[in-house]
Amino acid sequence: MVASVPILPWPDALVGTPAILVLDQALGRGRLSHSLLLTGDNIDLLRGVGLGLADRLLNPPETAPSRRRSLLDGAHPDCFHLRPAGKARLIGAEATRELIGKVQVSASAGGQKVALLHECDRMNTTAANVFLKTLEEPPANTTLLLLTTRPHALLPTIRSRCQLFRFTSPGVVTPVDGWSAWLEDYRAWLALLHGGAARTAPADAVFRLYGLVARFGVLLETATDGLWNEQKKAVAEDISKEEQEAIESGLSKGLRDRLFADIERATGAYAREILVTPEAAAGARAFAETVKHLEHSAGLLRVNFNDTAALELFLLKTLRAWTRK
Repeated sequence: MVASVPILPWPDALVGTPAILVLDQALGRGRLSHSLLLTGDNIDLLRGVGLGLADRLLNPPETAPSRRRSLLDGAHPDCFHLRPAGKARLIGAEATRELIGKVQVSASAGGQKVALLHECDRMNTTAANVFLKTLEEPPANTTLLLLTTRPHALLPTIRSRCQLFRFTSPGVVTPVDGWSAWLEDYRAWLALLHGGAARTAPADAVFRLYGLVARFGVLLETATDGLWNEQKKAVAEDISKEEQEAIESGLSKGLRDRLFADIERATGAYAREILVTPEAAAGARAFAETVKHLEHSAGLLRVNFNDTAALELFLLKTLRAWTRK
């Protein structure tokens, strides 16, 4: 007896949110657009939404449990993926044309086809223009799901032809083993600086700084490996080495950005606590510089600056800011 395949759940963090409710209603009424732009600040959440949508389109409610086809192994004949490839992590015209050719063919297992374009903002100019023609004349019975954390990097003509859904991540700490403890130690380091250690005990402040940097690198690498092991379940076994490198790099960059967002929230939360005290004026300028340096380091990451080097630069500039308090 063949085991039935369960429905892919929506990401836990998004269950009951307005965007998911709208999607459920559109699916139930058969009124879903043929082209959806799924945006937000967490590519993993967007991937979960994309797979959940694809599952509901390719395995509609009337499908017998024994006839449901899994999407997690990447082998569903009517579910297609387009991802960045190579060290530059770009989506080229050739790969885009290959995807278009696949969706132009009639569905194999049912009446619907779904294509997921992961990090679609990575399409180069030629690929974007090639894909635009498909948006203008979409294939029958096909849903195109465009996933991106940078929607404004897309051609305006692509954005205008898609129904937009934005999914906001909850304001919770990124679920990485050891990350909450790291943030607590970072907060303690800020408290050390606020207490004057940058001048009275500089060696202690510097040693703690480099301890934070070293632990950050280990946490990021370990968590990325774990994410990739999970992600492998949702990709085809014959995925190319270039695509695998791009997926792993994308997972690392997405996770890194979320960790830096957590650092930003932790810095802001600590500053709000401190700046309400009578001694607030003394630390206000230093905290302002801290935020400015954090934004600068986050900007360096967008041009492929090394992760730990960016964090080290931020912490060193923060230390320098507090020595001038």
